[in-house]
Amino acid sequence: MSAGGFNRLPNGSVVVALTLPRPGPSGAKVRILVHAANRARALTRLRNLGLRAVYLRGNTEPPTLDEITAVLHHPDGLLWRTAPQSRQELWHPIRALMRPAS
Repeated sequence: MSAGGFNRLPNGSVVVALTLPRPGPSGAKVRILVHAANRARALTRLRNLGLRAVYLRGNTEPPTLDEITAVLHHPDGLLWRTAPQSRQELWHPIRALMRPAS
């Protein structure tokens, strides 16, 4: 099961953060951030990208203030980086995670 959580913003939208296994054979974990109108829509955005078994149960690991700031300043509203987070790694757009390995 994935760990994650959400924060509701003053304008009514939410930022959802999930820690999921990275797609592909690597087996590493990634932290994914999604900005959407509500939790259901955030999970639907991930499912539409091919991450079918994505569920948010509880609020055990909500996004930090730095994560919220990062996703709000990104035009797509979808970001990821490897977990556990290292300060040296920057956030990546979701298309970099979903593209096939070359």
